[in-house]
Amino acid sequence: MENLADFLGKDIKTQLNFWQTIDHKQQPYFLELLRYPALQALSSREKRKLKRKLRNTLDSANIEHSDRIADTLVDMGISEPELSSILPLFKQPDGLYILDKAYEFFTLRKSTETIQTATERAAKIIFALKSYARYDFGTEKTEGDLIKGIETVLTLYYNQIKKGVDVIKNHQELPPILCYPDELTQVWTNLIHNALQAMNYQGKLRIDVEKNNDMIDVRITDSGKGIPSDILPRIFEPFFTTKVAGEGSGLGLDIVKRIMEKHEGKISVNSVSGETVFTVSIPMITKEKADNSQIKELQISQ
Repeated sequence: MENLADFLGKDIKTQLNFWQTIDHKQQPYFLELLRYPALQALSSREKRKLKRKLRNTLDSANIEHSDRIADTLVDMGISEPELSSILPLFKQPDGLYILDKAYEFFTLRKSTETIQTATERAAKIIFALKSYARYDFGTEKTEGDLIKGIETVLTLYYNQIKKGVDVIKNHQELPPILCYPDELTQVWTNLIHNALQAMNYQGKLRIDVEKNNDMIDVRITDSGKGIPSDILPRIFEPFFTTKVAGEGSGLGLDIVKRIMEKHEGKISVNSVSGETVFTVSIPMITKEKADNSQIKELQISQ
């Protein structure tokens, strides 16, 4: 919101006149700079590697301020393949000015997306409190995509992940299953959030999703310091938390356990120093399988 206020607080006339002040031949470059979405969940190492490639390309073209340009391009989600289409811009005297102006507009869009993401996260927190205060077992299951739900949560935590977390994903192709999708999203939110905190946002986060007979196993592994053996048996107790005041309610894992029970699944944990693995097992019941089961039950009853 501060970024938005800063942008809108500037001289509006100057902002509106910008388009007329640049050469019409440069306008397509400006639009091209705004075309790309921000790169998702890049680790610090990946960003440094990408910046180095961009800088080398710029240096090879004898373009000044290559380090600053490469840094801005990485933030804007522009990788090496896309650089070739805008490279001529940086050979012109006002190329850096146009890049800076494009970055302002990019920040405007990114800030709006951040507000939306934060609002969605707040909604998840409210959902957690409602789930604990009034747990409803009467709703019907609907089709849900487990992997899509996990990817949504990773997007929500993009700002925390990009600080220095390497995300490793190993997903098998899975059909949609009958479940409570919003509640499973809460499961992934709690487990991924805990994993990031356990690593202090520095390390490796591995997510494996695979079939296991009639079940789907989702394993979330972090490289944090681990959970002490004397605490491990208590982590699913309501209101039990090892976090400092204000950082945790102690409800997260209790809610996860209850959601798993609602799905007739289970959750387990193994932890040693440098590796903590939460395994969620969910019945793989597709709509087709459920319909066939209902038909058989009806035939038997008749």
